[in-house]
Amino acid sequence: MKNAFLASLAGVVLVFGQAHARDSYDHVRFGVDVPYEPMQYRTPDGELTGFDIDLGNALCEQMGITCEWIEQQWDGIIPGLMARNYDAIMSSMTINEERRAQVLFSDAYFTPPSAWFGPVDTDIEMPSEESLAGRTLGVQRGTLQDSYATDFYGDVASVRRYSSVDDMLLDMESGRLDLVFVNYPVGKTTLLDSERSEYRVVGEMIREPYEYFGDGIAIAFRPRDEALAERFNEALAALKEDGTYDEIHDRYFTD
Repeated sequence: MKNAFLASLAGVVLVFGQAHARDSYDHVRFGVDVPYEPMQYRTPDGELTGFDIDLGNALCEQMGITCEWIEQQWDGIIPGLMARNYDAIMSSMTINEERRAQVLFSDAYFTPPSAWFGPVDTDIEMPSEESLAGRTLGVQRGTLQDSYATDFYGDVASVRRYSSVDDMLLDMESGRLDLVFVNYPVGKTTLLDSERSEYRVVGEMIREPYEYFGDGIAIAFRPRDEALAERFNEALAALKEDGTYDEIHDRYFTD
């Protein structure tokens, strides 16, 4: 009797596990941190748009499923995935070893560099321990830029962490920050291509060390959802093959 009960219980556990490693979604919920222009943001009329959003919707269309976008602040985005608040994260998440220990990544779909941005009249020409000593630096909390700035310059500079890029840029405008460190496309859109023409890139584009900047950005899934991740990989390959990916890319990036 006991063995029969245990066998039955094991079957229930197996079915439960299979139900939570689904590959037959007809509706996928993406966790996304907004705003992070041009990757994800809202238009003046409230519509959610951006490179991640358009590509995610195109992937779902390719797969014949529907998408839902659920907003979540960045510092809670992986816990939200694990708590099943959504099925995947599509929010410019960089693949690196620390995150690989927590989530399963799709193939990379974009590889942006990071960059320092500051006022056009800043006397900082090349970020270094010497040039950043005593300065105040802005980063978004929990990002790879946060880890990089903290590890490399946290002993000589004050690193301020923000829940959103918008909050960080407000402090930049008010003179409370000397430099900000963000993905280059985000800084270009929000600082260089906007009315904030008084800003510039400081130093060179940054793509290394590998342990911080990884293999590009990808969709993150719960580790057991391998079949779902593979479906998205197949859809991404199809969009690259038929030109849809390039068309979406060119809407947001010109250099």
